[in-house]
Amino acid sequence: MLKFRTAMYQHQIQCADKLSKVKVAALYCDCGTGKTRTALELAVKRLNAGKVDCILWCCPVSVRQTIADEVDKHVEGATWEIVQPRAIRNPHAHVYIAGIEGLSSSISLNARLMELVESKRCFLVCDESSMIKNHMANRTLSLWRLAERCQYKLILNGTPLSNNEQDLYAQWYFLDPRILGYHSYYSFAANHLEFDPDYPQRVVAAHDVELLTRKIQPYTYQVRKHECLDLPPKTYSWRYCDMTLRQRAIYEDAKDKILMDVDPDGWETHTIYRLFTALQKVVSGIQLDRTPIFAAPSDNPRVWTLMETIEDLPADAKCIVWCKYTHEIEAVRQMLDPYGGVATIYGGVAPKIRDKELNRFREDARFLVANKRVGAFGLNLQHCSYAIYYSNDFSWETRTQSEDRIHRAGQVNNCHIIDIVCSQSIDVRIQQCLARKEQLVNSFRKEIDRTKDKTDWRRWIDGGEENVSESGRIPGSEGAA
Repeated sequence: MLKFRTAMYQHQIQCADKLSKVKVAALYCDCGTGKTRTALELAVKRLNAGKVDCILWCCPVSVRQTIADEVDKHVEGATWEIVQPRAIRNPHAHVYIAGIEGLSSSISLNARLMELVESKRCFLVCDESSMIKNHMANRTLSLWRLAERCQYKLILNGTPLSNNEQDLYAQWYFLDPRILGYHSYYSFAANHLEFDPDYPQRVVAAHDVELLTRKIQPYTYQVRKHECLDLPPKTYSWRYCDMTLRQRAIYEDAKDKILMDVDPDGWETHTIYRLFTALQKVVSGIQLDRTPIFAAPSDNPRVWTLMETIEDLPADAKCIVWCKYTHEIEAVRQMLDPYGGVATIYGGVAPKIRDKELNRFREDARFLVANKRVGAFGLNLQHCSYAIYYSNDFSWETRTQSEDRIHRAGQVNNCHIIDIVCSQSIDVRIQQCLARKEQLVNSFRKEIDRTKDKTDWRRWIDGGEENVSESGRIPGSEGAA
């Protein structure tokens, strides 16, 4: 019989009371509201009652050790194992933890988990379920196969939708196809989604959303941070830099090359991403052939702005610096090293090393330099109250997730979010879209539909006429991020 070391907040008690009555459920709670503790309550209750033999917790690879730490923190006497592809070492563990990304490509990991769900009655948890919103992805299909063999299932995520109603199908098919009532994505889409005739992949409207809401309501619990936690506020500020003359010339050449090579009617999603990615690379300091624009990191105006920003922070303040590209992480690490210890996590760092780096940041390193794709999910970094976005990507979901690494239960200080923005560049447009919680690709398509004049597209890409408001804020960003 497992016992809990920690008590629950009132909203967690209410959630557990509602979802303990159903075998499958969705826990949609803002980051930092303690949904891991609530999920453990639901799973351990079934474990103690003998309804399941173990808990299988599928989560992003970067979060596996965090989940293990949470099990140790909350459940007395619970044993856990992070599942490796070759074998399951402890056949009697209470909790098995597996990385969702591994299900995309590792046949061995899929085989180990399939053996587990076939030999034991598992309570299956899909943490950060937005990672399985694509119904055709290998990881989604793999989790569906595991789910077919489990009676008790739970999905955890900050919000039901990260893009549009299309996201619901795969997550709820994982729980039980009978809830939405569709056994194929195409029947779901035919009844609820409307697509752009010019861009067949783009959802422009959703129908009968109220019906979908009624269907999932008995199995869903949702809570927002402001409803259940008394957290200090977040403040936002922007620091601006300019490109050097040579960098600006490379930027304009890259923009001209892609805009002139594409027919106005030939803008596919991958073409738009190619344009935006090319421009972001130049703004970050590398050319399209990946050769550096600057001889040393200290020659980059973006790095100058970062260092000026760091010097304005309190001398002992811990800070996370979010970067998009690996070369940026290496350059920032090199420049920040004299200002205090620097820990780094990104895709090129092995999971075991990431755990050591995170521990080093918690203990003595002043800075954590990380990539949002790796560090945005599941990390508890409330001992830090400053986050600098050295560069951004196009995802509003990972942006909000990464902000909530510091703005969560246990935070006692105001959280300061600082963006470094290159003036008159793609950076400005990304900031405007993040402020409106709008996808950059969809925003650009609206501009294409509005005009076929490539001169207007050039102005739009760099932020248009309203580059910066008189107050110094990104236009449309007041009260948002």
